[in-house]
Amino acid sequence: MSWASRRIGCFVCSNPCSSSAGKQECGVERGGGSVENDAAEMPQQPLEAHHHNALYLVVAVVMILMTMIVALQPLYLSEVLGLARDNAGFVNANIQVISEVLDLLLVGYLGYLSDRVGRIPLLVYGFLFTGVMALFAPFEKEIAFALGLGSLLVFYVIRILMSLGTTLIWPQVIALAGDYGSNRDPTRLVRNVGFMMAFGVSLVYAVFMQIPNYVGLRAIMVMIAVVAFVGAWLARNLLVEASAARQKETQQEFPLSLLWNLLRQDKKLALSFLTAFTSRNDMVVVGLFLMTWFIYFADLVPGMDRIHAASQAGIVIGFMGGMVLVAIPFWGKVIERYGTVAAMAMALLLTGCGFAAIGLILNPLGWWILLPISLVGVGQAGSILASQIVVLDSAPQGIRGTALGVFNTVGCIGVVFFLQVGGVLFDWIGPTAPFTLVGIANLITFSYALLVMKQVSGKKSSDVRVNLSSLNRV
Repeated sequence: MSWASRRIGCFVCSNPCSSSAGKQECGVERGGGSVENDAAEMPQQPLEAHHHNALYLVVAVVMILMTMIVALQPLYLSEVLGLARDNAGFVNANIQVISEVLDLLLVGYLGYLSDRVGRIPLLVYGFLFTGVMALFAPFEKEIAFALGLGSLLVFYVIRILMSLGTTLIWPQVIALAGDYGSNRDPTRLVRNVGFMMAFGVSLVYAVFMQIPNYVGLRAIMVMIAVVAFVGAWLARNLLVEASAARQKETQQEFPLSLLWNLLRQDKKLALSFLTAFTSRNDMVVVGLFLMTWFIYFADLVPGMDRIHAASQAGIVIGFMGGMVLVAIPFWGKVIERYGTVAAMAMALLLTGCGFAAIGLILNPLGWWILLPISLVGVGQAGSILASQIVVLDSAPQGIRGTALGVFNTVGCIGVVFFLQVGGVLFDWIGPTAPFTLVGIANLITFSYALLVMKQVSGKKSSDVRVNLSSLNRV
């Protein structure tokens, strides 16, 4: 993902070093090859406090938009399109897998493009495109009838096009967060952005997923478009470009061989990549499969309909998001005191036990499910935070951007793997099978973490400079 490699910048001055003049000014050489300024420059304005607040607001809106798309999908397919239980897991997972693959294919080029045309134009266009596609979603039956196609096929296409819009949005938000970073207190910006991300996810499941109890599903789908258009207005009117100039890279190679050698030598870094593969999918797996499980389990409970079941699932998943919020400061203290490897081991153990416990539950509508869900939420916060810090701490400056990009790519591959395999297991074995699979994967990674703990010293990470481009989808 080339957008990550371009957000490293300089830790001494407040702006990315994009020219030789910038290097001379702060005295820090930027690794990874030479760069030269393009002819044109992006409009740049001085950053003020309200610009950071606007960024936090846009981050929350982005997470609300992206989470609503995923959260409403199982209920909409079930209630509006009449998707049967027999293949509900496969269809829901397959749509999300296609979206993740699309993300993998395009995110690098979109980041490259944003360095040349600016973050905000692409961000606004992504919001608008997603909003327009969302307006088509409630009319998939009419569109299918007019084109002579199946309703499910039309929904597939619309849903994937909506994902294309969010793929355009997300890298720009992360790049803007990197552009807005300040050497005075970078961890504060990281914490605030992370908090707003978790807040947006929790708000959708705890509040927005209760709305279908009072209005129709088609109306709530239109709300996705409203959120997207609000996001476009906020981005257009409240955000400013903070990148100094467009850059044209010359004679720069993708140093995969250097990163591969580093991974073979640094067991701690290898553990962080393995953690990304097994843990970055946690919220997606819970949000998709738990919602689908609740919806179809309602058919077995007298007096319970699918809409009310989805509402209850939203409360449970929102509770998990709340646990992520409150756990972030806790894991910061753990990392400072015990080190990143110990933090990853603890987080993987909690996550693995939580998912394994969900796999033992027979009735998801009982409130006992909150106990393993809380373990998953706390564990997810620790595994993501600690693994990102390890990458930033271990990768040399010259290949840090590459390491971050590959790290995020490995996480996306993990999402694709666990969704695709989990969808098949959901239909063939049962609704708890995907959770058991993820739990086993986390516990295996925990075992490897114990081996790594014996080989590395408990280095504290309180002095690590956290780069905002390591943040990615909860």
